[in-house]
Amino acid sequence: MEEKKLRNLDEATIRFAGDSGDGMQLAGTQFTNTTAILGNDLSTLPDYPAEIRAPQGTTSGVSGFQIHFGSTEINTPGDSCDMLVAMNAAALKVNLPSLIKGGSIIANTDGFNDKNLKLAGYSSNPLKDESLSTYQVFEVDITKLTITSLQEMNLSSKLVDRSKNFFALGMMYWLYDRPLEPTLKWLAEKFADKPDIREANIRVLKAGWNYGETTELFKVRYAVAPARLAPGKYRNITGNQATAWGLMAAAQKAKIDLFLGSYPITPASDILHELSIYKNFRVKTFQAEDEIAGITSAIGASFAGALGATTTSGPGFSLKTEALGLAVMVELPLVVVNVQRGGPSTGLPTKTEQADLLQALYGRNGEAPIPVIAAATPSDCFNAIYESVRIAIKYMTPVICLTDGYLGNGSEPWFIPDYEKLPDISPHFRTDPEGFFPYERDAVTLARPWAIPGTPGLEHRIGGLEKQNISGNINYEPENHELMVHLRSEKVARIANDIPPAEVEGDQQGDVLVVGWGSTYGAIKTAVQRHRAKGHRVSLLHLRYLNPMQKNIGEIISRFKTILVPELNLGQLIKIIRANYLVPAVGLNKVQGAPFLAEEIELKIDELIKGH
Repeated sequence: MEEKKLRNLDEATIRFAGDSGDGMQLAGTQFTNTTAILGNDLSTLPDYPAEIRAPQGTTSGVSGFQIHFGSTEINTPGDSCDMLVAMNAAALKVNLPSLIKGGSIIANTDGFNDKNLKLAGYSSNPLKDESLSTYQVFEVDITKLTITSLQEMNLSSKLVDRSKNFFALGMMYWLYDRPLEPTLKWLAEKFADKPDIREANIRVLKAGWNYGETTELFKVRYAVAPARLAPGKYRNITGNQATAWGLMAAAQKAKIDLFLGSYPITPASDILHELSIYKNFRVKTFQAEDEIAGITSAIGASFAGALGATTTSGPGFSLKTEALGLAVMVELPLVVVNVQRGGPSTGLPTKTEQADLLQALYGRNGEAPIPVIAAATPSDCFNAIYESVRIAIKYMTPVICLTDGYLGNGSEPWFIPDYEKLPDISPHFRTDPEGFFPYERDAVTLARPWAIPGTPGLEHRIGGLEKQNISGNINYEPENHELMVHLRSEKVARIANDIPPAEVEGDQQGDVLVVGWGSTYGAIKTAVQRHRAKGHRVSLLHLRYLNPMQKNIGEIISRFKTILVPELNLGQLIKIIRANYLVPAVGLNKVQGAPFLAEEIELKIDELIKGH
């Protein structure tokens, strides 16, 4: 047998793709976890079909998982992939445009029979008609090889078929010089009480690795060295996991119970699932009957002295609007997480978008200002939600934390913080009845006191009707209403005194400043870095605080000739930038249910530079 060459790479991008029942998300997740253990920097993009049970073999049922990993800094899941694992014809049809020219395809030949070709819309077999001549194609009958490796176990055909993703995973482990041990350990723990499933997947995983080792099909395998990350302890984490853990850490630091009242909705449900595991950390989870019950139960929990939180996505966020106004009126701490998805209505349930910004800022009746914070990366969801809780408690206000489907489902290495060094955010519950008034305010923050019901002498009521200043009694006087409206607005505005100034990445002045928010961070940073490497005066300003904004935003913007605002919507932040700072900012907008490619932003920056 010819000896296989080992080629060193700085980075690589691979994509697993197949039917939604082919286990591509599981295979991609296991490859990701193993890659994280090896010390590579990485970024992932799970791509789920929008239909729960799309017809098998059709393009609408294709599920994909892309991972970009390397020994260098990785900020995006990759504009395109170097290697595509296609379990059937539909997977090839959908994902071929994402493969670089000259890239590699591992095709499961069993998924390219006449039926699958017809369902995918192929008039001829692309593996045979020379249409893939610009790519390196490896034809592997993964299905047959899986059956062969399990023929002695007398398993059901359904179980055997569901194991073929581990054959593909084993091959990829061999091709990219990854060890089997992390996945073998996971299988042993996951299926400890299901020995047949455990043994089947172990056998198939090893069979895939051995196939790569023994076949003459592959002449080269690849090695990607660990990245130079800052010293410390890391783990791979998704945005939804990071959000859940951030809520737990914040509640622990505040020394109060965490109550999550939520109604399941894609792509936010994983936060509810994750938190339900940790009852030992004083976490209470309530799967409500609807979105309104979810948020109002959380408001009730805050009234009782807990950290009330609720999670949702776009359509559910709309349903919570009336209760958000109630939270503004009663001035209780509440954290609302919106994991945005494509809309309007039910829209694109499994696809990403960041089109709920204006709804978060203004989507309530009356003057109802709410602080809005946005996470930038999957691991940053921890920091964003922790800061949301800090502000909610200190200023006695609801806070909206925006993530999206790309952040929630995507993953990256997370530097695990030292719990002891997290800032103390303990609330100051009112206990002294002497001189107590429910709407008496702190001189600095304008926050009203947090008085737990049942505390002797602190009896008071809450509700959605306008309150009289200081006393908290129901009041309809015009002057009092205007005063309370101004007080609630000023309270949110004063948060700007309590947040760090914005920082520019790159030159402090120049030709183009790219202003972004949320999940656009990775693509923008990559595009800016590419231009700076060419000597262009391009910088990045990414906004975490969307209401109120940091005080120095206007001064920063004034130092650049052109302002570019990329958004996964039709232009929402740009409206705020233009209105607040009176600059002719340029928009770059995308609403395709997918994140920006760094190349798309890079080309727009290039266009603006040439325009100068």
